Amino acid sequence: MIAAGVAFLAWEFLKPKVLPDGFASGNGRIEATEIDVATKTPGRIKVILVHEGDFVRAEQILASMDTNVLEAQRREAEAQLQRALISIETAQSKVRQRSAEKAAAVATVAQRKAELDAAQKRFARTKELASKNVVPFQTFDDDSARFASAKAAVSAAEAQSAAADAATGAARSEVVDARSQVEAERATIQRIQSDIDDSELRSPVDGRVQYRVAEPGEVLSAGGRVLNLVNLTDVYMTFFLPTEQAGRVAIGAEARVVLDAAPEYVIPARVSFVADVAQFTPKTVETAEERQKLMFRIKARIAPDLLQQHLHQVKTGLPGMAYVRLNPQAEWPAELQVRLPQ
Repeated sequence: MIAAGVAFLAWEFLKPKVLPDGFASGNGRIEATEIDVATKTPGRIKVILVHEGDFVRAEQILASMDTNVLEAQRREAEAQLQRALISIETAQSKVRQRSAEKAAAVATVAQRKAELDAAQKRFARTKELASKNVVPFQTFDDDSARFASAKAAVSAAEAQSAAADAATGAARSEVVDARSQVEAERATIQRIQSDIDDSELRSPVDGRVQYRVAEPGEVLSAGGRVLNLVNLTDVYMTFFLPTEQAGRVAIGAEARVVLDAAPEYVIPARVSFVADVAQFTPKTVETAEERQKLMFRIKARIAPDLLQQHLHQVKTGLPGMAYVRLNPQAEWPAELQVRLPQ
């Protein structure tokens, strides 16, 4: 009680009795951005490692989800990957086999064409000699049959070569398909591993645990909230100013924050937001006097680097006063000069 009385007397002594021209002030409360830590995939909460009020650092593990099903899926995908890798080797062996068959078919075509050429020449000679009755007609018939047989053999060999070529193309397609399957299985493993990694719920920022929304053992759907954090690197005071003063506040203007709980300190801040719509609006606004009663919401944001130096002392909900400089040329009064805890 004595300390509180001393602090009150100090504030009464230090606070500006009348603000000089170029400044404005308003009552407000310290606020911070809230963040929900939620699940990415459906599952059961395995463990929660923090309690309400705990201070947490960015990337700190806050809770873990049960990953038994995901790990089983990953093992299944890894087995499928091994099968796909073996399929590539099998398909490549088939390509080599079909290529060899194609080469043999090409050689057979060349052989049959050579035989056809010889049969054609022999038939031409026999035909000429038969016309002069030099050879018997039986010889002519035999050579004619050999020539026709050689032509048929060439056609058969060419057909066999085309079939071998098609088989080689099909085997190469199987290699491409097997490689695509390998990439698909690798992508599946990567996706499952990503889900496993995301099952460890980490803090995105330096902050404080405000609520435990769920408890271990509960089953949550995708996006189910587990914890609610207050981002201690994004802290501001919200206050209100009337139309005449709000219209003169510039984004980025210097501000000062003085908390009721620690009136001996003057915290530097900057205006980060000025509402474009009045928050307190009478039912009818018909006169200039009534328009002056409109109040606009303003945020005075405390610098993140300053907050980093005092993270464990930052608390939201504390009431106080915010002072803003409307005239950039105006000098801050002595009682509003920056004073920070050592």
